[in-house]
Amino acid sequence: MLLTNATVLNGIDGPAAGRTVVIDGDRIAAIGTPADGPGPSAADGAEAAASLVPAPGDTVVDLAGRTVMPGMWSCHFHSTYHELGSRPNVPYGNDFPPSYQALIAAKNLRTALEHGYTGVVGAGGANEVEPGVKRAVEDGLIPGPRFWPCGRELSTTGHANDTVPWHWGMPQSGAVRICDGADEFRFGVREEIKRGAEVIKLFVTGGHGTLAPKDRIEMTRDELAAAIEAAHSRNVLIRAHLVNKPAIMMALELGIDIVDHCDEMDDEIIAALVETGASVVPSLHFPKHFLELMGDGFGFGAEAIRADLAHMYEAIPKAQAAGVRFVLGDDYGAIGFAHGLYGRELRLYTEQAGISPLEVIGWATRNGAELARRGHDLGTLEPGKLADLLVLDGDPATDIGVIAEGKPLAVLKGGEVAAGELPGA
Repeated sequence: MLLTNATVLNGIDGPAAGRTVVIDGDRIAAIGTPADGPGPSAADGAEAAASLVPAPGDTVVDLAGRTVMPGMWSCHFHSTYHELGSRPNVPYGNDFPPSYQALIAAKNLRTALEHGYTGVVGAGGANEVEPGVKRAVEDGLIPGPRFWPCGRELSTTGHANDTVPWHWGMPQSGAVRICDGADEFRFGVREEIKRGAEVIKLFVTGGHGTLAPKDRIEMTRDELAAAIEAAHSRNVLIRAHLVNKPAIMMALELGIDIVDHCDEMDDEIIAALVETGASVVPSLHFPKHFLELMGDGFGFGAEAIRADLAHMYEAIPKAQAAGVRFVLGDDYGAIGFAHGLYGRELRLYTEQAGISPLEVIGWATRNGAELARRGHDLGTLEPGKLADLLVLDGDPATDIGVIAEGKPLAVLKGGEVAAGELPGA
């Protein structure tokens, strides 16, 4: 397939007009202009590359100047969230039967794909349904993005997530697993991996949308070290809900891969993030949404949230300039915060934090793939990489609304149209 007359936004440089994108099977074969002529052939002893000039039988789609960019990534994704918080007396993760939660996950994954997210990284899923749903996507039973499923969130006794009353012998495992002591965390990580988790989630602090005070550290150093070592020994990513500075610094020192929220990010934390290469998911859309929805009428501390947001709006540009890897993702699926509202997050970082549209696109594409350890195969438009790409009517590098509002014209995953339609095809 040849996508001709395209404006290519490759995830590395600015937009380039008048380009042809050649897709061979599930990969990008070549990008250039027809004037470049045929690429080198395998017979020449060079890396195989397709001709930029259509051959008989080729499918040719004239995009008439429309933009082609890499598929986006959401790196804080709760597939089983659906109106979370609307049932306050039901323990976290037990608001629906597991069979129903699997259908919720399938719907949310399809929604993400339709909005241009071809890769998602789990941030906590209920009742071990995520690995099964991932398999259903890979087997072609349901549409969805490439998925890194997460197990239950590991937390300590008495944390705000420890919501199951002690006298309930509920058969469901919910979305939280309670661990105490290094050995229990080590075993918990191993068992979640056994059940199919490719990402481990820890709750090290409160704050950022939880009722637990943000200044507490809920895990000991030994517990955190044991969990991180157990995940890394099996080559599994590990992420943590981290808000206050002492907890963030401890987690970075011990080797955490993904810092969720990072509300107290300062110069010392920025330096540690650059040194360790850990990724940050600020997920600021959720607290901003709560302020807009509830004002001062809720128990999360409205003034503290306003202060945290103002601090992060100033800290993020400094961290971006220093080379911190930021990625997108948030707690979609909470009450009033439905899956499908992803575009508002893109606008928030451009309009509130002053990050350029091109930089935010880098968060959503290249950085997400690098977080998932697939930067060699995904995240940018380059010959040899998998053909996960979006076709857009407009230039998101100058107007983020092109991807923040509505859905792409077409979403290609592995070279095949997975959502929408190719214009002119």
